[in-house]
Amino acid sequence: MLRYLPLLLMLALWIYAFVDCLNTPEEEVRGLPKVAWVIVILLFGEVLVGPVAWLVAGKKRRPAGSGAGAGRWVAPDDNPEFLKSLGEDGKQRDADG
Repeated sequence: MLRYLPLLLMLALWIYAFVDCLNTPEEEVRGLPKVAWVIVILLFGEVLVGPVAWLVAGKKRRPAGSGAGAGRWVAPDDNPEFLKSLGEDGKQRDADG
């Protein structure tokens, strides 16, 4: 069973790189056109050259913590505006009650 593990890992990397390439917008692809990257991944996937080349050189990478994460949802206990609104609600209840 353990002798199939490298084969499964290669297959998983091949599939991941292929799907990642297909889902990447054209403006984030570096070096070659997107269609060329798909062909490279498919042709050289068995020896891992294609998928590794895609992951290393084919896609523009964003540094962690920048880009899409800038305007993300924040948990209520980490959101200062939410915590202020709790204090204001409590003051209104005290005034009403």
